[in-house]
Parts: sequence; C-alpha cells; structure tokens
Amino acid sequence: MVIPEESGGGLYRSVIYDERRWGMLWEKRAAALRLMEALLDAGISSIVYGSVARGDVHPLSDIEVFIPRPVNTDVVEAVVERRMGGWIRRELVQATPGYVPKGYIYVDELSIISFPMREMLRTEEVFYDIAGKIDFEGVKRRERVAGMNKELKVIIPTNYGHAEFPAEKDPELAASLIGVDPIDLRKRVEVLLRRRAHGKTGVYRKATLEVGESFSSALIKLEGRSFWDRRRVRG
Repeated sequence: MVIPEESGGGLYRSVIYDERRWGMLWEKRAAALRLMEALLDAGISSIVYGSVARGDVHPLSDIEVFIPRPVNTDVVEAVVERRMGGWIRRELVQATPGYVPKGYIYVDELSIISFPMREMLRTEEVFYDIAGKIDFEGVKRRERVAGMNKELKVIIPTNYGHAEFPAEKDPELAASLIGVDPIDLRKRVEVLLRRRAHGKTGVYRKATLEVGESFSSALIKLEGRSFWDRRRVRG
C-alpha cells in the first residue's frame, strides 16, 4: 500500500521492524496457518484477523482464527482434539446485549479459534474488515493488510515494517487507508473511545464451559436470560 504523502497532516509514524520482530510475525503466522489448514481439511474456511493479519505483533499478540459463519461446533472440537491435542478452555462470549454470542476455543493461551453461534449482523461482520483480515491463501502468500487496532491507530503495512495513522484525527482518510465505509469506521472509533472513557472491555457477558458441556447447551442457558437475548440469539 502506498501512503499518500500529501495527506494526513504529517501524522504518519513509521515503525521499522528488526529481525526479531519479523521472525515473531512469521512464527505467529505459521501457527495460524496450522490452525486454518486443520479446519480447511475438515471443510471449514476461516480467516486470521487483528495484529497477525496486519503485522504489528508483539510477544503476547493473540493468534485469532475466526470462522465467519455458524458451524457444527462438534466438528471444530474434533479437529482441535485430533490435530492440536485438545484445548485449555472453551468460552461463550457476548460482546453486547444485541450481538450474537460467539464460541471461543483456546488451543493455548495465545491461539484461539472462534465462531458465531448464529448468523452475524453486518455491523458485527464489519469489525473484522476494520481490524484487518486475511484468508488461508493470503496467509500462505504472506500477505499483510491495513487495519485499525484497539488504540485507534491504522496500521499500514510497508516493506520495512508499518506506518501508523491516528484514526480519530481523520476517520475518512483512515477508512480509505483500510478500504472500509467511513461511516462504519467512525462508529467503531466512537465505540472504542466510549470504552476507553468508561474503562469497559467490550465484553457484555462471558461463560466458561464446563468439562463435557457443549456449546449448544451453554447457548440454551444464555437464551433463557432475557427476552432480548432470546430474540437476538434465535434470530
């Protein structure tokens, strides 16, 4: 991606990766590829999103593999057991009362496979576009994409590392750099700014599954919590 020199008001910041940081990125990419390949062998397509897709990783960056559509969770768990030796925990997470719950399987503390329990709304899908996402073939080709991190910085991949641009300073330009609708980008910035101001984490409700408990049974428990949850979860 070419960074427009005439725009941005000199707000771009260049970050140069050293050999250690490049190695960290490709190591995390290799781990993501193993998860994605195992899922694909079972007929399940996935994406990797966030810092591993953009490139701005650090030692504690999660390797977040996401299945964009509802899936047979028994199949996913069987893949994890057979190919990765099992998991350390499973969670059901709902970001807001109006968002669909998502299942999370932690293969280890940094490697996560997640999936929506029902079809997502467009407002939920666009989150992954804004954060930056890559499919299996893109990961194999070592592609990197622009996206916005939780600090509201647009990360723009470069040959030497990446450039950063503060999204809240010019949401329209930020949206253009990522390739998303400016309205969607502005809404995401507003959400993150509110969370920052109120010290919120972006998790409305979270439940850890017990040994032997299925995602479907955990979801049934969630459905009974309120009228709104029942309406949203069941569509």
